[in-house]
Amino acid sequence: MHHFGALPPLSLYVHFPWCVRKCPYCDFNSHPLRGELDEARYIDALFSDLEIDLPRVWGRTVYTIFLGGGTPSLFSPAAIERLVAGLRARLPLSPDAEITLEANPGTVELERFRGYRAAGVNRLSIGIQSFADEKLRALGRIHGREEALAAAEAARAAGFDNFNLDLMYGLPDQTPDEAQADLRAALAQRPTHLSLYQLTLEPNTPFHAAPPVLPDEDLLVSMQDSLQRELASQGFYQYEVSAYARDGHGCRHNRNYWQFGDYLGIGAGAHAKISDPQGITRLSKRKQPRDYLSHAGTPAALAGESRLSLQDTAFEFMLNALRLTDGVPASLFSERTGLALSSVEKPMAQATAQGLLESSTDQIRATALGRRFMNDLIALFLPETEHPTAAER
Repeated sequence: MHHFGALPPLSLYVHFPWCVRKCPYCDFNSHPLRGELDEARYIDALFSDLEIDLPRVWGRTVYTIFLGGGTPSLFSPAAIERLVAGLRARLPLSPDAEITLEANPGTVELERFRGYRAAGVNRLSIGIQSFADEKLRALGRIHGREEALAAAEAARAAGFDNFNLDLMYGLPDQTPDEAQADLRAALAQRPTHLSLYQLTLEPNTPFHAAPPVLPDEDLLVSMQDSLQRELASQGFYQYEVSAYARDGHGCRHNRNYWQFGDYLGIGAGAHAKISDPQGITRLSKRKQPRDYLSHAGTPAALAGESRLSLQDTAFEFMLNALRLTDGVPASLFSERTGLALSSVEKPMAQATAQGLLESSTDQIRATALGRRFMNDLIALFLPETEHPTAAER
């Protein structure tokens, strides 16, 4: 049984499912845009979707909004303005709410960024991935180096003093020097936040079916080490596995995920996690845009709804919280799961004995070794499965 003293902070995620072209490494719910984008119809659907979810969160303040995709920057500033105004009208929004919009170079210019800023967006996340033309071609991106530089420049010129650049390393045939050159080009744009991801081959993607030649494991480790050293020397603190920020500029929305906060999810394929006095519900919406558009605002828009078991709740908390470099206060476990910390006493003791978890009574935090072998650490918190009896074998 869950026992919540107070419900967690609430965020809102809004999914935009379309891209100009789908990248061969991408396993997100994104779809190439065919024909004209009907902005008004999709935003109407988002409002209908939100309205049917509102009874789950009556009276709760929303602290962050993340407009993600896909490519939200395919939508005009006027459409984003209408969306943000409509969200404000339907939800109690914190006066200093962080409102992030994901943008891809090649779909933006200065006036567009100015329009998003005027619409109420106060943080941008720009999907650069690389500043090298040949690497961008290999990744199937629609932009080149010049568009990448122009997008970062436009963000600053439009008045965004808080923006993130997405960067990848471990790209096809990439050398450590090339990875460093990418990072230096990114840092020269004066972002407040950097997301640094290793390219991985995800199932059901073209790259998985026909893998490019990627750097070997040893090269990847030295590449990551040198990139992290460079970031630290430039005043960027690694506060999560793949997130680096200057002082006070960590992404509040993502931090709420990692601290096992609640979030509504609207849009095609969006996910939600909502706590109530009895427990935690996970929801997901229909993934195919056409499907979603025809069902939004009705119970049929739901693709899935489930209650988290006590074991899954504890596991999911650890799955998120242990990604944070500083971990979380031990008291947060009970606050966010409604469970006693003693329910994970055994795996925590095992993790500490293996040197993967720090032994502290007031903080849950992975050691440097634990962060390096994160999968092994998380696996210790997996719900125990019943062992089959001899008759079942």
